[in-house]
Amino acid sequence: MHLYAAANGAVLSVSGSPDDSTARRRLADHRIECVAADPRAPDRAFCGTFDAGVFRTTDGGASWHAVGTDALPESVTSLAVSPADPDVVYAGTEPSAVFRSPDGGDTWAELASLSDLDSASSWAFPPRPHTHHVRWIEPDPTDPDRLFVAVEAGALVRSLDGGETWQDRVPSSKRDTHSMATHPDRPGRVWVAAGDGYAETDDAGETWTTPTAGLGHGYCWSVVVDPADPDSVLLTAASGPMRAHRVESAAAYLYRRADSSEGGGESWERLDETGLPTGPGATRGILAAGLSGGECYAANDRGLYRTTDFGDSWDRIEVPWDGTRRTAAGLAVVE
Repeated sequence: MHLYAAANGAVLSVSGSPDDSTARRRLADHRIECVAADPRAPDRAFCGTFDAGVFRTTDGGASWHAVGTDALPESVTSLAVSPADPDVVYAGTEPSAVFRSPDGGDTWAELASLSDLDSASSWAFPPRPHTHHVRWIEPDPTDPDRLFVAVEAGALVRSLDGGETWQDRVPSSKRDTHSMATHPDRPGRVWVAAGDGYAETDDAGETWTTPTAGLGHGYCWSVVVDPADPDSVLLTAASGPMRAHRVESAAAYLYRRADSSEGGGESWERLDETGLPTGPGATRGILAAGLSGGECYAANDRGLYRTTDFGDSWDRIEVPWDGTRRTAAGLAVVE
């Protein structure tokens, strides 16, 4: 086991096993927003901060150094590594823009301007006196030129040419997307967790559906697909942002859905008392797929957890985790 966990007080590099793990804690002086890494280069990871841009480690998390200081804004809100090439890295920023590195973070250049899209004038992020930002970047594992980008809040847009041009939001897409998932065995399928609900597409974003039977909470935060079974999905959700994010009023939940047929599938089931803290006192969980069937990792204010049966049971990963400060921001699994 080797993973990187981003939280609002540090970035952790965790290795070992759930009951015998070691953790390196770094970048404690920065406001951590996101983390990205790739199993093809497990010792290299990228951490986005709101106050100092992107940091990179090449030694498994022992040390981190700023990269892209001549090109990137200081507020980096999302990161992604290309499934087609581990040296290609994307960064989303506030204000909303997407940057690309072709060489593992050494150099960066902005892709086509998102602000030229017609819907850009309606984008806004009310909770703080700044502006909208790129919350999530999802490169398509079946098409290296296709990118999905979530602007919080206002649009889910896509590019079919590697970011040279962007296609604006479509009427059926979500406006407040928090995370997305794709799977190499489901070309054209994208799963979306959004503040305005859950959605998925089977035609690479041309149209979207909202299969929500059994989903009792509409403020969705994190979505992940079983690495060995693209018909099985996990989702974290709450009744609203206060219940999702604020420790003192938190009440977030975990749901699972299995598609048994095209266009509908099974309804969502809520997974309670599985070993992963949910309900009152638990903030929205961040999910990340593991590398084998049924394996998934989760982080919330209570700590880090791992399942090997895709949500039926969870084991706590024993690392230092102060729930009053460790609101999870991101996970990246590399081993």
